[in-house]
Amino acid sequence: MLRACVLAAVCCGQADAIPAAPASTAPAKTDGGVKGNAEAGRIKAESERCLECHGQPGVEQGHSAGEDGKFARLGGQQHAYIVKQVQDFRAGRRKNDFMVMMAASVSDDDVADIAAYFAAQPAMPAAIRAETRGESRSAGQHGPAAALFRQGDAARKVAACATCHGAAGEGIAGMAPVIGGQGRRYLSQQLHNWRSGERSNGAGMREAAASLTDAEIDALALYVSEM
Repeated sequence: MLRACVLAAVCCGQADAIPAAPASTAPAKTDGGVKGNAEAGRIKAESERCLECHGQPGVEQGHSAGEDGKFARLGGQQHAYIVKQVQDFRAGRRKNDFMVMMAASVSDDDVADIAAYFAAQPAMPAAIRAETRGESRSAGQHGPAAALFRQGDAARKVAACATCHGAAGEGIAGMAPVIGGQGRRYLSQQLHNWRSGERSNGAGMREAAASLTDAEIDALALYVSEM
């Protein structure tokens, strides 16, 4: 998304040509009233090297690709959610040295346009599936993670992930982002950050993750990454 991603470009090489935004995409509008233009965002996403870290929609490349993806996969993510995360990095409500620097290097208009581009893309495919590892994973093998995702654990005040994020991790606009198909490593790190309090920029997530064990976090991250 931003200038620090040039570091990733040095390691990963040049990104492929990125797809054009759908011609019918209307400008998106943030809560702050700043309109985003997906076609302008396509050009800015390329020039700011966003894709080096956050993935090219429909293409398995960059640091967000595969189960070891370190950064969020943004194809199909909600426009308002992307904008809010950048604002939170700027304001110190979310912490990451690279992203704080990157968020400060672009204007509100640029962020709105780039967010509109990513939001207009199809959702990125699941980061990893059992069949890609030559495994056959039944619903029963996901049992504890699936139960936590769908039902939560009232005794420990663990809310069901599906309540806010949707039954397939598709997200609910204005409530919670798309998480289905995100990289397992990224998902696990975010849950650890919520649990420790390092990340605190979302309603309810600190409480939801507070009593999760390491094993439960790993299982949830795998389950959601395969959606």
